[in-house]
Amino acid sequence: MAKNKLAKFADMATYDNVFQYTFETLKQGGFPLNGNWNTFFENEHPIVLELGCGKGEYTVGLARRFPEKNFIGIDIKGARMWNGATEAKRDHLTNVAFLRTRIELISCFFAENEVSEIWITFPDPQMRKVNKRLTSIRFMKEYSQILKDNGIIQLKTDSHFLYHYTRAMIEANNLEVLFYSDDLYNSGLQDDILEIQTFYEQQWRERGLSIKFIQFVCPKEREWTEPAVEIEKDTYRSFGRNARI
Repeated sequence: MAKNKLAKFADMATYDNVFQYTFETLKQGGFPLNGNWNTFFENEHPIVLELGCGKGEYTVGLARRFPEKNFIGIDIKGARMWNGATEAKRDHLTNVAFLRTRIELISCFFAENEVSEIWITFPDPQMRKVNKRLTSIRFMKEYSQILKDNGIIQLKTDSHFLYHYTRAMIEANNLEVLFYSDDLYNSGLQDDILEIQTFYEQQWRERGLSIKFIQFVCPKEREWTEPAVEIEKDTYRSFGRNARI
């Protein structure tokens, strides 16, 4: 029988690779590893974030492939995160950590120039609320602060809407694109990193949905512009992950 949420939360409270800080706690004393993540990992290796990490498949998968980098999965859903945190702890992966918080608070946990790469894997496309889209200008400003100059952002998504919104945002801000595809697994790209599949990605592929991918550069000094575009909305429910609408 799978562990229930309360049991998972109790486990994670004892895990040394999981950090759970409320906004109230941050206001009182801040986050001690902000600017000092190298003291946790005990090295100076590049730091890579996965935003909306869910069960942590990508965070753990990347950590296995790149022992010379440190990976931090971020999500607000602790019960999901337990899976990746437990696997990393069981397999003694010392280059993995998990942070349970809202992504809106990301600058409370990382100092300027502390992060080298960001992965955004299958987020809610937030078709109605632009400020909640993880590739909106609101978030790009946050990412540009914590990323090193010309740090890399990588988006993997099932959402036609979010993919084309992100491309419009990139074009409006004249960002450098390293690679993009609206059908990753038929693009001809051979890359075992991109073939790590999350729980949701497997669901989307089973339903016949193509997987989109964009890899682009995030500069430091920039006047950000929100794109003024109309994009066709997805015809299925992305947040609920099941029923079509």
